[in-house]
Amino acid sequence: MTEPMPTTAAPLIGEGSLDPDALETVIAADETRFRHDYLEIRGLRVVFDGFVAVAGVDLTVTQGDLRFLIGPNGAGKTTIVDAITGLAPATGSIRFGGVELVGKASHKVARAGVGRTFQTASVFDELTVLQNLDIAAGAGRKARVMLRRRKGIPDAVEAALETVGLAHARDLPAGVLAHGQKQWLEIGMLLVQDARLLLLDEPVAGMSQAEREETGQLLQRIGAQRTVVVVEHDMEFLRSFASSVTVLHQGSVLSEGTVAQVQADPKVVEVYLGRGAGARGSSKEAS
Repeated sequence: MTEPMPTTAAPLIGEGSLDPDALETVIAADETRFRHDYLEIRGLRVVFDGFVAVAGVDLTVTQGDLRFLIGPNGAGKTTIVDAITGLAPATGSIRFGGVELVGKASHKVARAGVGRTFQTASVFDELTVLQNLDIAAGAGRKARVMLRRRKGIPDAVEAALETVGLAHARDLPAGVLAHGQKQWLEIGMLLVQDARLLLLDEPVAGMSQAEREETGQLLQRIGAQRTVVVVEHDMEFLRSFASSVTVLHQGSVLSEGTVAQVQADPKVVEVYLGRGAGARGSSKEAS
């Protein structure tokens, strides 16, 4: 497994002793000024017509932790994402950045800084890459303003173009982009919307090996600054880029930890290989 890209700490400007007065000021300050974004799910339950799709899931994902959700079909992965984004009725608690999301409509969840992608990228093929990002960044502006030829590019859009590696293609129609590039564009659209929690549903499905590698590096860069959860079936991709893994089975958390810890968990081996795996169920085979 490839270790997450290290974060370089900012150089210290001068050195000295702690200032007790300043420390007291920090302690007494409004806590929201120093709030760190993180996803906290407690007792999440989703029921459809008597069928329990998600059964009391607890999950915590912090900034810098590139979390992968895996599990057999029907394990509840996408349903959890639907619950987070307000598309599935749920009970329990889902909090992000201190805001309770359960019961909120999808547009209010988006305003709380939550964004998601789907397996098929939702981009405007006939518009340029720049126009796609510009529309995502300026939902409050009039259409004729957003589609007008620009004399300059907003800083947020320029940063997103660089982040997702599409600066060279800014004036190309999104429809001519490769499959992987469309996925990157959709991620860029979430970034300019200021989504601080990104929920990505199988982002490398259908990609070439080179595209998967670039996507993994992109997610590591984004995950160093924002909270990222990836629903994925590609185990090779997971082993290369996941910081941590949550394994779901029949709507519940089966196992959680690093890739190595999860691969070595006998419960995971049993679910993926079956009860007859026996001595063959080594962590290597389970992967």
